[in-house]
Amino acid sequence: MKALVYTGTQSLEFREEPAPTAGTGDTLITIEASGICGSDMHAWHGHDARRIPPMILGHELAGRVEGGADHGLRVAVNPLISCGRCRDCRAGAPNLCSSRDLIGLGRAGGYAQQVAVPAGNLFPIADSLSAVHASLMEPTAVSLHAVHLAERVLARPISECHTLVIGGGAIGALAALILQGKGVREIAIAETSSSRRDSLTKLCNATVYDPLGDQLPPDNHFELVIDAVGSGATRAAASRLARTGGVISHIGLQDNEPGLDTRRLTLQEISFIGNYTYNDTDLQASLDLLTDGALGSLDWVETRPLNEGSPAFEDIHHARTPSPKIVLLPW
Repeated sequence: MKALVYTGTQSLEFREEPAPTAGTGDTLITIEASGICGSDMHAWHGHDARRIPPMILGHELAGRVEGGADHGLRVAVNPLISCGRCRDCRAGAPNLCSSRDLIGLGRAGGYAQQVAVPAGNLFPIADSLSAVHASLMEPTAVSLHAVHLAERVLARPISECHTLVIGGGAIGALAALILQGKGVREIAIAETSSSRRDSLTKLCNATVYDPLGDQLPPDNHFELVIDAVGSGATRAAASRLARTGGVISHIGLQDNEPGLDTRRLTLQEISFIGNYTYNDTDLQASLDLLTDGALGSLDWVETRPLNEGSPAFEDIHHARTPSPKIVLLPW
């Protein structure tokens, strides 16, 4: 089969690879769409010791079941693999399983024509939903999970809140669309890329601004700040911009540098929530949103052939694409 293989720092090779075989409990999937995630970019930059080249990255995918009783079934894939037996798994939090793995991390991922995944990780998709849009189930679930956790802590209904999303990539864009769907009073998005800011302005009813520019929101303004970048600089910004008694929802994992103002968080009773991936409920709810068209037309999603995956990574790295999401098409 053809695959896009991560071979080293900022290096991807489109080449022939052995086709996967389905082990015990696995199902073979013919991949029709596979999105580029920020964590894949993180690995490509050489900043993820868990992803050891050569390997096939990619974990946002949709396709069809190959073989067996469900042959031809259209599915989106939950890439998170957990033990199913530990205390966290039994409590409905497989994302916190100490032995968790991820497709495209510990095992071959979705930048290929086929992949083997656990049969229990498949979500059937409606005929009306394209494979490209179905591949957004995973990043949508990340954003939905973060918003849901924040809602449990906020002092007032989220619809009344002034909200800020830091980072206008797919996770940030989807979070803004989810907030809009909840009738949130004010949504702001901080994004450094000028071309992406133009796209985000058309995406939803949000105020989009350059966090490196002069027109900045006032400190102590937002009841909810979603950090979809996760750098020292964005944590510092979140610390300043979160309102007294507000919530910082931290999704991004760009670095572990200092920046979070724990003194202000303590004195102003600002809650800081770490968010990691999702559970099955988040995934199904996200798939329902996508199927129902609740997140809009999704025409901001860009597609490219898998054999053009390497320049796609380059374009994201150099901010040469206005789209918050590029989805690769293996066929």
